[in-house]
Amino acid sequence: MYQEKKTTTYLSNAKPIIFILFCSSAAFLTYCSMYAFRKPFTAGTYKGLSLLGVDYKVALIILQLIGYALSKFIGIKLIAELAPQKRIGMLLGLMGIAFLSLLGFGIVPYPYNAVFMLVNGLPLGLIWGIVFSFLEGRKFTEILGAFMASSFMIASGIVKSIGLILIQQFSLSEQWMPFCTALVFIPILIMGIWMLSCIPDPNEEDISLRTERIPMDAASRKKFFSIFWPGIILIVSIYVGLTIFRDLRDNFAVELWTELGFLKTPWILVFSEIPIAFIVLAIIGSMILVKNNKKAFYLSISLCIGAGICFLVSTFLFDAKYLNPIYWMILMGLFMYLPYLVFHTILFERWLAFFKYKGNLGFLMYMSDSVGYFGSVLVLLYKNYGTKGFLWLPFFTATSWIIGLIIAVLGILSLLYFRRKEKNILVVDF
Repeated sequence: MYQEKKTTTYLSNAKPIIFILFCSSAAFLTYCSMYAFRKPFTAGTYKGLSLLGVDYKVALIILQLIGYALSKFIGIKLIAELAPQKRIGMLLGLMGIAFLSLLGFGIVPYPYNAVFMLVNGLPLGLIWGIVFSFLEGRKFTEILGAFMASSFMIASGIVKSIGLILIQQFSLSEQWMPFCTALVFIPILIMGIWMLSCIPDPNEEDISLRTERIPMDAASRKKFFSIFWPGIILIVSIYVGLTIFRDLRDNFAVELWTELGFLKTPWILVFSEIPIAFIVLAIIGSMILVKNNKKAFYLSISLCIGAGICFLVSTFLFDAKYLNPIYWMILMGLFMYLPYLVFHTILFERWLAFFKYKGNLGFLMYMSDSVGYFGSVLVLLYKNYGTKGFLWLPFFTATSWIIGLIIAVLGILSLLYFRRKEKNILVVDF
């Protein structure tokens, strides 16, 4: 406890570069470790297994997504109202439940162990909101969030690669592989959570630049929705499309690379994500240079529109055989992760700051996530029951056309809405 207070005091007076490195490392380590509790099972194929007529791997993903989606609905209230002094305790408790669920998945025989994936998703869906609450409302939020967001891109590939190595080189069963992968990350998780506990609250300069961040009760959430509901529907719809596409690309990366003929080594799952992480990190991190909240807010929406257009162009080039499959997969990751992480780091952050609304990102993010993951479940159910002679690559390609169109069109409509809303900003009573 003494060391924790000492570190907090030091960070309060530290140089910006030290503060940024410490806070971003804390968030990165914690969230990267969370992926070791959530994603390693997707490294397995579970060939020949099924559950109630559903491919077993698809069934496991659906069950985890149901738990994850339910936790997002819960998070609309729980994370929005979470008091700062309760964050660390809740974080430890939730990760403990997720860890025990993986142990249960290993112990309980097939097919009854599938229920533990549902249990696994319930606590893990709340982790993002807790971790990001340490970073939001600061003048450095974009770059801190960018480092945390890079774990989205890198961690999934790392844990799946470790999972494949445990299976291929250590002859570990697909049933026990998720638990053992999570076990490897326990020390990293503990370090990350301790570092988070040392981060000081936003200072006066942060509050003046980004608006004070406070818990949002039911009345405050209802008021915010009544003010911005058309924009919320447009923005959330874009996010739903991005979430569906991200889940397809992430959960079935092994199958996609196999159908493309390039899965010669497990580490391709990591190497294909590294250039994406660097580019997205550079773009989002540079947003701290845009001090004007209005400009940053509209720029974030414009980035989404641009990504949607690039989705369509690169998929056209791939279909026409002008683009190498490896480059196409990397570009799909880039144009998906850029707008996806814009939501997590810039758009909602600057939305509150631009319109000077006292609240927190938890409400907006969990409202978006709850619908987004529900959409992912519906797509997977369609895949299983609505298609025959199924291959992942054609399905993934068709989805990229649809998602690109959704992002571009709804992005333009949301830009027009907020431009109009801006004219009434002075008469809106926050």
